Amino acid sequence: MAIRQLPPNLVNRIAAGEVVERPASVVKELVENAIDAGARRIDVTATGGGLQLIRVTDDGTGMARDDLALAVERHATSKLGGDDLSHILTLGFRGEALPSIGAVARLSITSRLEGASEASTISVDGGHKAALKPAALSAGTEVEVRDLFYATPARLKFMKSERAETAAIADHVKRLALAHPEVAFSLSNGERTSLRLEACPPGLMDHGLERMGRVLGSDFLADALPVSAARDTMAAEGFAGLPTLHRANGLQCYLVVNGRPVRDKLIVGTVRAAYGDLLPRGRYPMLVLFLTVPPEEVDVNVHPAKTELRFRDPNAVRSLLIGALRDALGTAGHRATGSLSQSALDRMVRPQHRPAPTPGAAPDTSPRAYMSHSRPRGFGFSDKAQAPLEAVSAPSGDTRGTAIVEDEADYPLGAARAQVQDTFIIAQTADALVIVDQHAAHERLVYERLKHAYSNGGITRQLLLIPDVVELDGEAVAALLAASNELESLGLVVEAFGQSAIVVREVPALLGTCDVKGLLSDLASALAEAEEDGEGGRVLAARLDHVLSTMACHGSVRGGRRLSPDEMNALLRDMEKTPFSGQCNHGRPTYIELKLTDIEKLFSRR
Repeated sequence: MAIRQLPPNLVNRIAAGEVVERPASVVKELVENAIDAGARRIDVTATGGGLQLIRVTDDGTGMARDDLALAVERHATSKLGGDDLSHILTLGFRGEALPSIGAVARLSITSRLEGASEASTISVDGGHKAALKPAALSAGTEVEVRDLFYATPARLKFMKSERAETAAIADHVKRLALAHPEVAFSLSNGERTSLRLEACPPGLMDHGLERMGRVLGSDFLADALPVSAARDTMAAEGFAGLPTLHRANGLQCYLVVNGRPVRDKLIVGTVRAAYGDLLPRGRYPMLVLFLTVPPEEVDVNVHPAKTELRFRDPNAVRSLLIGALRDALGTAGHRATGSLSQSALDRMVRPQHRPAPTPGAAPDTSPRAYMSHSRPRGFGFSDKAQAPLEAVSAPSGDTRGTAIVEDEADYPLGAARAQVQDTFIIAQTADALVIVDQHAAHERLVYERLKHAYSNGGITRQLLLIPDVVELDGEAVAALLAASNELESLGLVVEAFGQSAIVVREVPALLGTCDVKGLLSDLASALAEAEEDGEGGRVLAARLDHVLSTMACHGSVRGGRRLSPDEMNALLRDMEKTPFSGQCNHGRPTYIELKLTDIEKLFSRR
């Protein structure tokens, strides 16, 4: 077949596929144009998931009649004063959005330039441009897109459900609204307004959190930590959620670079690295971060969607973000998100579904059956908690419940009152009940001590009076012996003992009496995993946190161990002064706090 020049309409439709992927892409491009035009209010309407109608109205500067005619031509833009692509200060600059939309839909644009006597309108139907006409519009610009992809019906087959497309539109509007809190936004489907955000006063750190709470929810508003750092010509600021405030996907990680919402892999990976072992595997933090970089230090001309970036010095960006986030998270101390307590309360009042009895079987009403269902495995009290009820009852009219006489009650995590199931410590503050998972809490404490010791001269070793011989399979033995020098720097001294055993002569002093066999087995698994990932003998450098976390897990107080009152209170005090103690090494919470007012509600006392 002979080579032929494709007609302009077909070229435009092919090119439109890169810019207009789905209705949300159209909304993004039109809202960005409105922001670039200096709009202070932007109203978005989308019906039928955006396939039937998308309307974006703004109060920006508007366009003159001649500019409006040129705006629907390919690669025509007012946002580049010259030919320099290294100093881009606007969201749009390629001049592709409007002609791409007009190539696959029915597009109409009505605009009035500030100070002009009248507005003008132009329409593009499947790539065919109509003549300019006078129109009525008070100010700004209104863009309507109808019957999206009618000119490319094959693309319609790949659209998701109306609900999914509507959700994608909302996500883009929220990202742009967070990136530009100075602009008021609304989003509706023509009948109901699902989002309405008023403009925020200047000052992101002073006034931006309220808008973030409207978008991310009240949990984020209550548990957001301020983030602020600067280095050379770069700066980062915003708010990051507590590590215990996490979600199943990264949709609530909002990242903004020079006013542009992005989903850059470098930044997303950096954020996860900053949270590190504070998050459970497969979970994502909630945050809104603004990164300011000199325009010449970042390339936004990577993809037509303009959501990916290239930094001239990616290591500097990574270092700035990790440092800023780690500093912010470190200020949280032992704090854990309050939503954990609310979740626990919700479970308490939720009806419990019990298995139906076997047909024809008589219910077991024996005292033994009753005790097996109602009595916990272990319930130990501290010495003072065993005082007669009348000795500790509150004065008449005091709704706080049991009076607190110990000084420990003034601490954030209160005074230990009991131990349930030999696993959970029950503590009491002046206005709350605190439930602590003793193993998870101690695991974090040991882990942080191991990291601190390793970074400050090395981990102190403890010589075993009787060396411990551990039998393992041949591959595990070989892996551990190959890494023996690295393990020794961690305080674990091992030697060969035949073909399928290892003798342990020294262990980290911080671990005390630990499950040596379980520890070696887990370390061998980590080494094997590192080998598969091509890290080989560099497991210490590549997976230091994981190895130390494994050691801490095996050297911590286990569930099922009875603790004395002094031990329980000592654990609480250590938690209060140890960073990140609100979650264990695997990202799970170490405690929950139930306010007495909420507990009283469970009993209809309020």
